[in-house]
Amino acid sequence: MNRALQDIRPSDTLAIAAKAKKLAADGIKVCNFAAGEPDFDTPASIKEAAAQALAQGQTKYTPARGLPALCKAIAEKLKRENGLTYSENDVIVGGGGKMSLSTAFMALLNPGDEVVIPAPYWLSYPEMVRLAGGTPVFVKGDDLAGFRITPRQLEEAITPKTVAVVLNSPSNPTGLVYKPEELKAFADICVKHDVWIISDEIYERMVYGGERFVSVAALSPEIFRKTLTVNGVSKAYAMTGWRIGYAAGPSEIIRAMETVQSHMASAPATFAQFGALHALRGVEDEIQPMLAAFEARNQRIFELMAQIKGVVCRRPMGAFYIFPNIGAFGLDSREFAQRLIEEQHVAAVPGLSFGAPDNLRFSYACGMEEIEEGMRRFKAFCQTFA
Repeated sequence: MNRALQDIRPSDTLAIAAKAKKLAADGIKVCNFAAGEPDFDTPASIKEAAAQALAQGQTKYTPARGLPALCKAIAEKLKRENGLTYSENDVIVGGGGKMSLSTAFMALLNPGDEVVIPAPYWLSYPEMVRLAGGTPVFVKGDDLAGFRITPRQLEEAITPKTVAVVLNSPSNPTGLVYKPEELKAFADICVKHDVWIISDEIYERMVYGGERFVSVAALSPEIFRKTLTVNGVSKAYAMTGWRIGYAAGPSEIIRAMETVQSHMASAPATFAQFGALHALRGVEDEIQPMLAAFEARNQRIFELMAQIKGVVCRRPMGAFYIFPNIGAFGLDSREFAQRLIEEQHVAAVPGLSFGAPDNLRFSYACGMEEIEEGMRRFKAFCQTFA
């Protein structure tokens, strides 16, 4: 057995989601805030495009970097929406954003290399780094400051062993959206120290309350040359199960990632790539209602949670998560989450998994009715500590 796996924790997100599904299968009504997955169906025209590709026999291998037409469409999207100029040869399609990130770490890291990760963090980042032979180094954001880290903290975490810094804005799990000037300060430090920036932009379309998303690589030519931009179609297009992500960046990284991917997976499913191609070529009228619904849910879940005595939280300004502090109740988040699902049948993910032991992550990628009922149950559970 690979000894590296001894240090890898199974995903708490998947574990809680599996428990919620088991309870539901037993006929118990569960309010499920665990999975980071839109409850909307994939837009019909995307499914039709994939079905048409199947009917036309598009079931063979594509190049390891992905369907050339899809790579071109990604480059066009990045130019049109993000102000980033890449050729289709600077793009690689992966089996979801998670695979694109994993492939990047495998391509970049040697044993002992360090990757700086702001905390709280998406729980898979450190495990991906460890599986690639690297060492995650955490920089803890201040809860009172909305979990923001500072440029000084970032620079102090960089050592001669640092190869990359991960930036994720909008953030999973906190919903934090960094302002352009904050991102530029971080990126300038990376350029100064000749460190790669891995910018996870999977939640770029989910920003609220007038916040503005900006791609890190668009902030200066020097930053562009040191940034790998990672994204995918899972969240904005409700295509989580299609497993199509992508990365764009300097050719040296893309070539290395292509080498890794050619041996790991060849390429993602061909017909799924045709679905993603249709998504990126324009289904805006089909996804706008979903994005509007996320903003309404964002506002409502915050309003309800803010009324619960003992719970401390800020309104998240991006993604579809809220990350309240439940430290006042005297339980660590894993025990709290376990009791919450057992006693009130509300599924949330313990913040311990994200580097924040006093917090819980609630995904509001679910219906408004479930939000209302789930917050009623959550409040009732919290009142048992009075």
